[in-house]
Amino acid sequence: MKYSKTYTDYIVSTAKKLISIPSPTGYTKNATEFIYQELSSLCYSPVITNRGNLICDLGGEGKPIILAGHIDTLGGMVRSVKPNDRLRMTRVGGLALGSAEAENCTIFTRDGHIYSGTLQMNEPSSHVAGTKLSEEKRTEETMEIVIDELTHSAKSTKALGIDTGDFIAFDPRFTEVPSGFIKSRFLDDKAGSSVLIALARYISENRLSLSRKTYLLFTCHEEVGTGAASGLPDAEEFISVDMGCVGGDLSCDETMVSICVKDGGGPYDYGIVSRMIEVAKRNELNYACDVYPFYGSDAGAAVRAGYHLRHACIGPGIYASHGYERGHRDGFANTLKLIIGYLFD
Repeated sequence: MKYSKTYTDYIVSTAKKLISIPSPTGYTKNATEFIYQELSSLCYSPVITNRGNLICDLGGEGKPIILAGHIDTLGGMVRSVKPNDRLRMTRVGGLALGSAEAENCTIFTRDGHIYSGTLQMNEPSSHVAGTKLSEEKRTEETMEIVIDELTHSAKSTKALGIDTGDFIAFDPRFTEVPSGFIKSRFLDDKAGSSVLIALARYISENRLSLSRKTYLLFTCHEEVGTGAASGLPDAEEFISVDMGCVGGDLSCDETMVSICVKDGGGPYDYGIVSRMIEVAKRNELNYACDVYPFYGSDAGAAVRAGYHLRHACIGPGIYASHGYERGHRDGFANTLKLIIGYLFD
């Protein structure tokens, strides 16, 4: 397999740019536009669907395959403006609230204003709350968004244009360390999506001919379960390029590509998984096969929606999913190499 480190560098730099664009589910237009421009610069012709997903035909003929990532992330919306001028938040997706405590965020109003804030406990001072602060559960009822504006009532907060339904995006805090680890929120799934963009670049720069019709799909409602439930092109196979889980009794670590054999929706296609394993072995990739009991993917959403597809799910190992996550350059590279091998071996 012809592979250069420049593609790993490109995955990391693309992920950094994509992660910097706030895109909680329902507020993804700017992230979609970024991918549209990136793929257009590689001389492809992406299309944005009525639902807001992006589809890009990479070429090829016969036995169509869809490779999918999602660009929506966890986040929040304003549920209500509280009498004390602060915001009660409702989660968008399965954000682990404990991991977001004291995290800075941005509030986007419907009239175009942008404000900063912080997610805190209702009483975050240990000198005021005492032991209650450590004992209290972190829930939407016990936490609030503190706005960085001089407001003193619900009326003065609403006067800023902030109201129910405004989106809340948390700061990603992207950082890369010399050992190759990348720490950031929203590696799920902007790392996987960046791998797919790098695939498009790899095919274009190496002038490769695809032996089957190949589509890239970037969805914008995966975190709420409906990302790939509609608007798909005709295909035989659907492979989600999402995140591999790290922790518990799983084999995967951040340097690996994970091949999911079963998640909360049941087993993935035996034939595709078996071929993925063969490709990984033949190319001496660092990989793991694992079961994710509390996980679902766009591939599963497509099958549940009635699409007659053989499906699979792979991705770079990501630690602390739905929190402040960690991946590694090697995991990104192994994921791209597995896809290349699957398409061209």
